[in-house]
Amino acid sequence: MDNNSILEKIKNKFADAIVETVEFRGELTVVIKKEKLVEICKFLRDDSDLKFDHLADVSGVDFLERLPRFDISYHMYSIPKNHRLRIKIKVNENEAIPTVTPVWSTANWHEREIFDMFGLKFDGHPDLRRILMADDWVGHPLRKDYPLGYEEVQFTFNKDRPPELIK
Repeated sequence: MDNNSILEKIKNKFADAIVETVEFRGELTVVIKKEKLVEICKFLRDDSDLKFDHLADVSGVDFLERLPRFDISYHMYSIPKNHRLRIKIKVNENEAIPTVTPVWSTANWHEREIFDMFGLKFDGHPDLRRILMADDWVGHPLRKDYPLGYEEVQFTFNKDRPPELIK
């Protein structure tokens, strides 16, 4: 099944939920409304022509100056059909995202990583707690407004050298 067939199948069932579609270098991305995320994911997994049975990754991107601020991408693969798809949603800082752990159990780990690194919460998640950072860690390191953790210092390694040697 090619990308056009996959997209047509999704459009036929969820036309009102599709915000944007992009195909770049053979990779199909469908941007959807977050309210339809779980329903669309169940369809993608259960449809006999699609069979997206493997959630390979969930990733996030912080666009600090943009609203909605965050993109969350779900990268999925069909092992029996050998095709790939990316579903993307856009969310603001304090918006909860519906969990897809009932659809793919591996989402448990991926969503915990998004929570840990970006501070985004997933409604209905069975165990939403930090997975990479220490429990007492303050902040979320992949946010664009996260402090870098260093101060600017003046380089003074040449202060004791004679000026004629400094070039």
